[in-house]
Amino acid sequence: MNNNSFSESYKKAGVDVTAGYKAVELMKQHIARTITKGTMSGIGGFGGLFELDTTGINKPVLVSGTDGVGTKIKIAFIMDKHDTVGIDCVAMCVNDIICCGAKPLFFLDYIACGKNYPEKIAEIVSGVAEGCVRAGCALIGGETAEHPGLMPEDEYDLAGFSVGVVDKDKILRPDTQKSGDVLIAIKSSGVHSNGFSLVRRVFDVNKEKLDMHFDDLGCTLGEALLTPTKIYVKAVLSLLEKVDVKSISHITGGGFYENIPRSLPKNLSAKIERNAVQVLPIFDLIKRCGNIPERDMFNTFNMGVGMVVSVDKNDADNAVNAIKAAGEDAYILGELVKSEEGVIIC
Repeated sequence: MNNNSFSESYKKAGVDVTAGYKAVELMKQHIARTITKGTMSGIGGFGGLFELDTTGINKPVLVSGTDGVGTKIKIAFIMDKHDTVGIDCVAMCVNDIICCGAKPLFFLDYIACGKNYPEKIAEIVSGVAEGCVRAGCALIGGETAEHPGLMPEDEYDLAGFSVGVVDKDKILRPDTQKSGDVLIAIKSSGVHSNGFSLVRRVFDVNKEKLDMHFDDLGCTLGEALLTPTKIYVKAVLSLLEKVDVKSISHITGGGFYENIPRSLPKNLSAKIERNAVQVLPIFDLIKRCGNIPERDMFNTFNMGVGMVVSVDKNDADNAVNAIKAAGEDAYILGELVKSEEGVIIC
């Protein structure tokens, strides 16, 4: 900790630099868990250093992704639980990266807060570190910025940035897809980190409502909504070693209708059997309580499907088995057909 740096004037303006130093000390134990081969620097420098190992990679291509947690953080505020939103932040970045077939290498976070409460910041970073461990990447840097007068003292926002690498010859090529290819769903853990503006409107969330227990959820509403976003890195990387995957879609904001077409050629559409979709109970609850049309549900939420993978029909069973062997649940969702509608749910 830097005992030499202190400004009484800055503290009176709302920024206590010593709180920042304490937060860094508290988070060091969490960051240490994420160190991987290639990590060259600890926290505290002006830049995070990472040595790129290109062994076995003929033409290395870097793939980057950045995202935040969105208004799901409001649920964390109300429940005063801050150790899971960091997992969400990592997930939203690395799950995008692997859609190219890339392996995430490192991650950096950015926390903006009204007031730096070191224990709370360290709790947030503990979640970021856990997400990095699940993704197999290193947390090599970040920033905590105190914003008095701009944000309420007890609130914060969280965003992140990740970089991965893939061999140029192994980048997934959606243009190789054809009619008859099979779509495989990899199950989500819940709402993940999208659609929470609608979720909060539906439930008009407050502490009393979040503490309500629902038998069909098997937990309280708050616990269900704060369930961290699944991180699919290890399962997808394992799948890529065993099966010729053609494309991967990360089902985030915009649900099925926006995300699946991002991985399809213009002349193909995803034909999905509605009865095949294993909708999680939290989405049935949202639909019922909000009286939301089903199309809007599929155009906003993941509905229980976190990733959609496209493979040749002859590889479908092997792909499902490979995903399950890697620890995730998967099933056949539909197929590709000649059409320009994008997504057809029937």
